[in-house]
Amino acid sequence: MPARAALAFALTQFVAAGTAADLPSFIVILTDDQGYADLGIQGHPYIRTPHLDRMAAEGIRFTDFYAQPFCGPARAALMTGTYPPRNSLMFNHIPRARTGIHPNEITIAELLRDRGYATAMVGKWHLGDAPEFLPTRNGFDSYYGLPYSNDMWPYHPKIVRTPDEDERMRHTRERTGYTGYAQSEETYPTDWFPPLPLLENEKVIETNPRQEDITAEYADRAIEFVRSNRERPFFLYVAHSMPHVPLFRSRAFRDRSLRGLYGDVIEEIDHHTGRILDTLDELGLDGRTLVIFTSDNGPWAGYGIDAGSAGLLRGSKGTVFEGGIRVPAIMRWPGRIPAGLVTSEVASIMDIYPTLAGLSGGEPPRDRTIDGRDLQPLWADPERATGHDALYFFEGGYRYRAEDGPPENNPLLRAVRSGEWKLHLKTEQDGEDGSAKVVPAELYHLHWDPSETRDVAAKHPDVVDRLTKQSRSFLAGLRTDVRPLGRLAD
Repeated sequence: MPARAALAFALTQFVAAGTAADLPSFIVILTDDQGYADLGIQGHPYIRTPHLDRMAAEGIRFTDFYAQPFCGPARAALMTGTYPPRNSLMFNHIPRARTGIHPNEITIAELLRDRGYATAMVGKWHLGDAPEFLPTRNGFDSYYGLPYSNDMWPYHPKIVRTPDEDERMRHTRERTGYTGYAQSEETYPTDWFPPLPLLENEKVIETNPRQEDITAEYADRAIEFVRSNRERPFFLYVAHSMPHVPLFRSRAFRDRSLRGLYGDVIEEIDHHTGRILDTLDELGLDGRTLVIFTSDNGPWAGYGIDAGSAGLLRGSKGTVFEGGIRVPAIMRWPGRIPAGLVTSEVASIMDIYPTLAGLSGGEPPRDRTIDGRDLQPLWADPERATGHDALYFFEGGYRYRAEDGPPENNPLLRAVRSGEWKLHLKTEQDGEDGSAKVVPAELYHLHWDPSETRDVAAKHPDVVDRLTKQSRSFLAGLRTDVRPLGRLAD
């Protein structure tokens, strides 16, 4: 079914919700590689985040909120409400990719725009950088930002050394050497990454921009959009490029934090989040605007002191241990979400999609699988509401060049979270036909052992058996329900 026809079909399922002016507005703020513990409200001793702490005090904080192990898959889950393998976006794109989000996907921006919402995105996209895949082709009226990660530029530390390197390249090598960066033997040729493009809609307006200014510029654009659309419902997606390395902060935040450069970056994000909240208050929009703050995955531990912290959680970005996939999450909506709520129900970045769909007066499209679930009961009836019965986590990776070919349609299921239990899985060949199946590896009781240090599989074989069977059943169903990846025509 063509994308427009599919969207029209989906919209026929919506419930009447009054005029567009009665609908709530939404702001989703997503950070990049921010660790679970990198907020004051999450217990960090040296990073001060008074505005995000205020958000938590005035809304609901999730202790068990999950994203994905990598940047691109997390953004795919947010935009579509599904597990990334289901829409074939379980990997990170890099520049000049010939693939991206499929045009038949119905993003949350498309869904809301057709409900009468003004839509805008500011920041990092990472679902394909060709014009066919950009935000403006996926439901956003406007876009300002970087189409992929801020380290995908000519000053990456893995770029092969050359004589007479410029100042930025020398600075990169000096910084990564100082921080304890875990350098591998792999190197990239000098032309591996093109100049980093800053886009206005689909036009490159600058290359290799001053990243010291980018967090403030994103906030300025976000506030301008809110002011311009105060009279109508809007959806604003602010996807910060920080604190993904390389780290940059403005002069005003230099040496502000006891946590050094990384702390400066987080405190600047907190400051500009406060500016957005203050703008809502100034314009009288607080009571009709849901603001969501979260991260795409855990900290990138390989970058040493320039990486964040997962606190007592084991692992980091790229792993399915808790430190790689459990992230901070706060939602604030004065008058609708009771102040000071804390929930330990299991929730996911995929849940944002059906939650916003429901709050806009309708529901997600019915012609496709949506894996997320509406979060409203968790604040409307917190004593009785429950989160996901099970969440599944997959191995991710990178898709480099067109000549690498299409990604294999082989979702690598690596863990399942169900209640207090977390079962890690591995894949083994099963029989002469070469088929593979998931088998149990390690079991952890997360309520007692959130650091995943004590494997209790031998003591709870019934739990291992139940979750293994549940995982195999889910994976079998997923393999028959995978949507295609978007591809450029040859």
